[in-house]
Amino acid sequence: MPLEVRRTANGLQLDLSGEWGMPQFAALESQLDTLDVGSVRDVRIVTQGLTALNLSGAWALRQFLTRAGAAGAAVSFDPAPPDQLRLVDETLKAAEPAAAPAAGEQTPSGPLAAIGRWTVDAAGDLTGWLAFFGRVATTFLASLPQPRRLRPISVARHVYDTGITAMPIVALIAFLISVILAYLSAQELRGYGVDIYVADLVTIGVLRELGVLLTAIVVAGRSGSAFAAEIGSMQLNEEVDALIASGVDPFEVLVVPRVVGLVIAMPLLTIVADLIGLTGGALLCRYLLDMPLTQFVHRVQESIAPTTFWVGMIKAPVFALLIALAGCSRGMQVSGSARVLGHMVTVAVVQAIFLVILADALFAILFMKMNI
Repeated sequence: MPLEVRRTANGLQLDLSGEWGMPQFAALESQLDTLDVGSVRDVRIVTQGLTALNLSGAWALRQFLTRAGAAGAAVSFDPAPPDQLRLVDETLKAAEPAAAPAAGEQTPSGPLAAIGRWTVDAAGDLTGWLAFFGRVATTFLASLPQPRRLRPISVARHVYDTGITAMPIVALIAFLISVILAYLSAQELRGYGVDIYVADLVTIGVLRELGVLLTAIVVAGRSGSAFAAEIGSMQLNEEVDALIASGVDPFEVLVVPRVVGLVIAMPLLTIVADLIGLTGGALLCRYLLDMPLTQFVHRVQESIAPTTFWVGMIKAPVFALLIALAGCSRGMQVSGSARVLGHMVTVAVVQAIFLVILADALFAILFMKMNI
């Protein structure tokens, strides 16, 4: 049975399971109509067993919720109300005439009011971002028992889009930055007669910091903006609402494959950046300092500690997660017009770069405390 009713001390508990769609609409509606909510105080609805819910099932459930609310019963969901109910409520709310503003109502102004509004907005952004991360995490964990729900074909496409196609620009930037780093180091160390340590500086700088950090910044501007633009355009075209109306979880289809794909691609791009960065440093040392390549390789081996390479690699999936969450979350917030889409794409890139640099600073403090 898609609906199981239990009596509790304070009211009713409804366990929803299986599919709630058009074929089940008549049976569900008649079963919900037979429930007496006039004498109950609490109605608890458990949605963990639902496998599919489209607008037909959501409409039947909403009619029951309206009747329970009119009877004075407090309704709660475990774990959360389905998105299909939100879509129905928003559609019905949009059809209602807008309420006229209250006479004499004024918006507070001044510096203190501006600070208050900024604080409230920042707190709302933080809680919303944490809720988005929790939704992505629970959707990913729920998909693990059924690997097909992870949509490996979509994940592979995003690995290609965010990883393979980004290799040329990542390699070019890593090469140029390593050459600049080696050149500046050589200019300073040559005065002390220790220009042989240029190889050490390039190796440690590229493997620990510059390789993964520059790769993350490039990916944030390239893939973070793409995620926000793709999902945001789907929001404007109401494609996300169409997925919800058909009983498909947009997080499972749109967000999780992008996050998983970028988390897989980012370490691969970091390895490419490390290799190209060391190559750039070796070439500059060869032609500027007349250092043989064999000597450069020897200095690289001498300067690398057992943790040097892994310090950068540990950061890569964390940076990828932050970039993907920033892009996807801002894309899901798009509504109204193309101007909002452009604004959210810009916010996604800025937020992704800020989070990457903040995380890198926290990693530096952590590794310092751990003597790594």
